[in-house]
Amino acid sequence: MQGDREKFTKAAIYLGFILGLTFSGSVARAQAPAQVPEWCRALPRPEYKSLERVLPDDPWFEVYKVSPGVFAIYEPHQAEEVISYLIVGHKQAVLFDTGMGIGNIRRVTSRLTSRPVVVLNSHTHNDHVGSNWQFPFVYGMDTEFTRTNAKGSREDAQAEITADQICGALPKSFNPKIYATKPWKVSHAIHDGFRVNLGGRTLEVISTPGHTPDAICLLDSANGLLFTGDTYYPGPIWLYRPETDLDAYVNSVKRIAALAPELKLVLGAHNIPVAQPDVLPKLVAAIQAVRSGQGSVKSEGEGKAIHSLDGFSFLLAASKKEKD
Repeated sequence: MQGDREKFTKAAIYLGFILGLTFSGSVARAQAPAQVPEWCRALPRPEYKSLERVLPDDPWFEVYKVSPGVFAIYEPHQAEEVISYLIVGHKQAVLFDTGMGIGNIRRVTSRLTSRPVVVLNSHTHNDHVGSNWQFPFVYGMDTEFTRTNAKGSREDAQAEITADQICGALPKSFNPKIYATKPWKVSHAIHDGFRVNLGGRTLEVISTPGHTPDAICLLDSANGLLFTGDTYYPGPIWLYRPETDLDAYVNSVKRIAALAPELKLVLGAHNIPVAQPDVLPKLVAAIQAVRSGQGSVKSEGEGKAIHSLDGFSFLLAASKKEKD
C-alpha cells in the first residue's frame, strides 16, 4: 500500500508539474503583447508635428487644420492611413471622402462646422466611401464603377481589419463582426468642370481617371489648393488593380502637373496631408520613366511589384518577366 501511495504521490506531483507548465505557458501567451505591424512602427509620422491639431479627444481620427477652413481627417490606426478633407465655406462645406467607416466621421464634421455638408468622393474604393451612408447629399461621377461600388461590400471591408492592418485599439462602439461598407446613394451626378459654391469658396471637379474610372481631384483655385485623392499621395501609389488604366493615369497626372504654378499646396488622400506643388511635374517624370523600365523593382506578393524611382513608388501589376 505504501508503495502504491508513493507511486500515486509521485504521479500526482508530476501531473501537477505538467499542468503548471501548461497553465503558466497559457498565461504567458495571454499576457504577451500583440505583435505590432511593421507599418505601425514608423508612426507617428514626423510631418504632423508642424500641423495644428484640433479635436484631440476623438478615439479614432486625428484632425489637423492644414489651411484656413480646411481640415485633414486622418485615420492613423489602420494601414491605409486614409485622409479625408472637410472644406468649409460661408454657406456649406464639402467632405472630400468619408474614410473607412470605422470611426464616426459625421460626428467629427458636426463638431468642426454647423453648415450643411455635401460629400464628394475622390473615387469609390471602399476606404474612401465607408461613411457615405451617413450623409444625405453625396455627389458622384456618372460611371458604372461608381454605381457598382455604391452597393457596398462586406468582403473588402473585412480585409481592412485583420490583425496586420490595425495599429492600436478599434473604437469601443465599433463591431468588427458586422463591419461592412454600407450601401449609399448618389444624390447628384457630377462631371469634369463641375463647380461647388460653398459661399466665399468655389471648388472645381477635375476628372482624373487612371487609378479608377471615377477618380477626381478638387481644385480650390482662389486659395491655391489641389486635393488629389489617390492620383497622388506620398507612398506607394496603387496602380495594379483591374480597374486601373495606366495610360489614362499618365494623362491625368500631366493635366494636374500643368496646374503646379498656380498652386500653394497639394493635399493627397493617404499618409501625409500636405505636399509642395513641384511634386506634380516630378510625379509625371517618375511614372513615365518607370513605365519605360527605369528604377528599381521589388516583388510585393503575388502578381504585384513596387517600382521605385526618385522618391516615388508605384504598386503595379507584375509583368510576365517579373512573375517568372
